[in-house]
Amino acid sequence: MDTAHPSFPILVALFVLLLGVTSSQPYEEFLQCLEFHDSNITSIVYTRANSSFSSLLESSIRNPRFDTSATPKPLLIFTPRQISHIESAIRCSRAHRIQIRVRSGGHDYEGLSYSTISPSLTFLVLDLRNLRAIQVDVPSKTAWAQAGATLGELYYAIAAESKKSSILAFPSGICPTVGLGGQISGGGWGTLLRKYGLAADNVLDATVIDAKGRILNRASMGEDLFWAIRGGGGNTFGIVIAWKIKLVPVPATVTACTVTRTLEQNATEIVHRWQYVVDKLPNDVFFMVVLNSVANPVQANATTIQASFNSLYLGGIEGLIPMMDAKFPDLGLRRENCVEMSWAKSILYFAGFPLNSPLESLLDRTISATGSAKFKGKSDYVKEPIPISGFEGIWEKLKEVGVQTGGLILASYGGKMSEIPESSIPFPHRAGNIYQVEEVAFWVEDGVEAADGYLNWLRGLYEYMTPYVSKNPREAYANYRDLDIGRNGGGGEGDYRRARSWGSSYYKNNFDRLVRVKTAVDPANFFRNEQSIPPLSSWR
Repeated sequence: MDTAHPSFPILVALFVLLLGVTSSQPYEEFLQCLEFHDSNITSIVYTRANSSFSSLLESSIRNPRFDTSATPKPLLIFTPRQISHIESAIRCSRAHRIQIRVRSGGHDYEGLSYSTISPSLTFLVLDLRNLRAIQVDVPSKTAWAQAGATLGELYYAIAAESKKSSILAFPSGICPTVGLGGQISGGGWGTLLRKYGLAADNVLDATVIDAKGRILNRASMGEDLFWAIRGGGGNTFGIVIAWKIKLVPVPATVTACTVTRTLEQNATEIVHRWQYVVDKLPNDVFFMVVLNSVANPVQANATTIQASFNSLYLGGIEGLIPMMDAKFPDLGLRRENCVEMSWAKSILYFAGFPLNSPLESLLDRTISATGSAKFKGKSDYVKEPIPISGFEGIWEKLKEVGVQTGGLILASYGGKMSEIPESSIPFPHRAGNIYQVEEVAFWVEDGVEAADGYLNWLRGLYEYMTPYVSKNPREAYANYRDLDIGRNGGGGEGDYRRARSWGSSYYKNNFDRLVRVKTAVDPANFFRNEQSIPPLSSWR
């Protein structure tokens, strides 16, 4: 037993004292249940009485917005080292009515992998950080990766195993600290989506523990459940322990480019023109645009709008420049805007690392894409180009907040994304979308008043975007979780009709199939949160 943890009797006694529970309370019985299954299991249980509890909880909170004294905290954090530990946690949680929240990387946009909106909810956090083994098989172009691995750890392992004659990659996100479990559970897009689709499009098998504590693979779980876990949301159908993924070929050299333009440099017209080009470029090109307000470089005490055009080309500069001159001359792309590198290094480039950063930076699990800033994100899909007047209105909205505290990220679609049917996996946002939009607000100020100001600004921007984005339903990306579009009860209690409000936005016509799968595999709704798929038994 780890000497850093109290013995089991002392642990229980501390909780009786701390929480005011009696021996008849289910929490003590839950701990006894765990010890019954494995006498050493309490060495991986961190309680509020443990000195490491707070630091462990905070270590994977990627949004400080959910790291306050008012944020509901779990009764304990469970850090399994093997699958049998998770089996025990599920059986004991079911028996003693303790809800489970599953955390791989901690990037849930609403903090639901480690918290809840219900202060009265009794829950534990099952933290998968110790289950992050990765096995890369270059000859078969596959890998098995446990759900607690970060994207950075996966990319580093793939790069380490790839040979010059067979450079491999995995089409997933660009933030290295995102957990693989959550990324694939919601779809998982990145710079290779126009070439190879999403992370969830490239899953071959999985190891899942269901609500009964059974260990399942693709063959034993059946194709319906295998379909649902690839994009249907985490903490809904079971706990995914590991994914078998398909690796994809990339050139030894890729080219990353950044071009910035302000309003004074014709940014409005260039962004407007970008919309007509981006989804029609060759599949080897990915393009995103970041829009925000910046200090005006030519006028003191004034702001302007900056558009940052960031692209990745699967090839060298010599092939990219003439292509862009022919297809998007308005941008004025030049060699000095671009850098050749390996695909793995391009992840660091898009994540904002300095160019000379070592590849080992991918292994750092402590970094955060937003630093110490709190944030709230929303998402949309654009099917028809936004007119110039629409962008001019966006500029006015961006000028309402401080420099670089609010913005939009436009990510190109088309290519492979338009070729995959909407029903292939739960993620439905395919043909007909020019690009995806993320609307986001960042702030460092503390307090409810400051937060409300930024949240209200973001909701105003989202409302402004209504005429220019998808309709009936207004589509949204499940991995940019947004409780504003609807939610289940505070403890995750599902209601089919209530859930359709947000479910249709995330999954469109795939929502009803997800409900049928949920009903078949977890009719009692054991795995649940404020935006988990409800079973049909929730119909009222």
